[in-house]
Amino acid sequence: MNWPDLLNVSKNQTAGKARTSFDRDYDRIIFSHPFRKLQDKTQVHPLPEQDFVHNRLTHSLEVSSVGRSLGRLVGEQVLERSAGLKNHLNAHDFGVIVASASLAHDIGNPAFGHSGEEAISEYFITNSSLLESHFTEQQWNDLIKFEGNAQGYRLLNKSGYQGLRLTEPTLAAFTKYPRPSKVADSFKPRRSQKKYGFYASEQEVFSQMASTLNLKALSNHQWVRHPLAFLVEAADDICYHVIDLEDGCNLGLVAHDDTVELYAGVIGDRFDKKKLNNIKSKNEQISILRALAINELIEQSVALFLDNESGILEGNFDYSLTDVISAKDYLEEIKKVSVEKIYRCRTVLEIEAAGFTVIDGLLKAFVPSVISEQPSRHDKINYRLLPEDVKTEIGTTEDLYQKIRSLLDFISGLTDSSAMNLYRKITGISLPGRA
Repeated sequence: MNWPDLLNVSKNQTAGKARTSFDRDYDRIIFSHPFRKLQDKTQVHPLPEQDFVHNRLTHSLEVSSVGRSLGRLVGEQVLERSAGLKNHLNAHDFGVIVASASLAHDIGNPAFGHSGEEAISEYFITNSSLLESHFTEQQWNDLIKFEGNAQGYRLLNKSGYQGLRLTEPTLAAFTKYPRPSKVADSFKPRRSQKKYGFYASEQEVFSQMASTLNLKALSNHQWVRHPLAFLVEAADDICYHVIDLEDGCNLGLVAHDDTVELYAGVIGDRFDKKKLNNIKSKNEQISILRALAINELIEQSVALFLDNESGILEGNFDYSLTDVISAKDYLEEIKKVSVEKIYRCRTVLEIEAAGFTVIDGLLKAFVPSVISEQPSRHDKINYRLLPEDVKTEIGTTEDLYQKIRSLLDFISGLTDSSAMNLYRKITGISLPGRA
């Protein structure tokens, strides 16, 4: 693979433009309806009363900020090594591609965090005896392994008024897992093959994009990652590890001294305890350490990427950057503490339990109303409750898989609050006009 093809410079002639096609990608994502919905989607902690605890929207904005820094720093060096690219691109372009893909990285995640994904998958697994025979093997794997990354790719490519028409480099940088749900496991040790990144409904779209950018193929439907996808993944990993720990400390789930020690390990020689103790506010202490830790991880990730640039372009390097950098052991310790004290705390478990109940209830109500050849009166009533645009989309195809995909677009697109409110209404827990 080579940078001119990967960045599609023949089409995206951006040098000297005030607003490039990559800037337009960023703007289209941030103004999109699916992105705005992230403000009411659980990150880890449900609707917290404490200030500065993150939801999906604030998390995505922070990941985008880190991604922009990673992209620009890498871009500066790539352009120095590839002088011909300077006629078409600058470091800003690298930064905004990674920032845009990072901004959208969680756009396909359903309500209630990862429990929402699991609830969708479990519904189809539980009802396999009734449903599986209606679908191809590939389609069925999509349904029993609902994947937020693939859902995000679908949303970013969806036609109609929601279609964002993003550039191929941004879409490819977004795709951490360039493979469908059902493949041979011969490439499973590769990080990029751990999950999947597109449904059967978008397989041809992805194939065309891969051809345009000359992504290296591993098999008929498996590809090597776009190099900038490594930076998007690193931005997410950095924020996920470092900022969830800050939230855990602010919520009292992790002791202040333990948090300081964990951050100090990442920061290394730049950690100055004397200066830290001069700061009276404990929250401010943690905030400064978080910033220093992020900066250190950015520098290490950029250095590792550049050291392995040729291996990445050849498709031989296939690891998460944060699994290989020198701070990896400290990040692993942060992850261990986060699992024990943050991700398994009572409020998180409660929202996960609620998420399973709500999402499962919505699927039980709406899937039969969409697929039944002889719907009951109850099925007909539930179907009428769907938004008009969803019913129109479902009604324009006879393909059962496409009908279910459209329904899942609606259900996975609900926010925590809208999913809960709809569930209460269809189950009779709340009624219109009643307190």
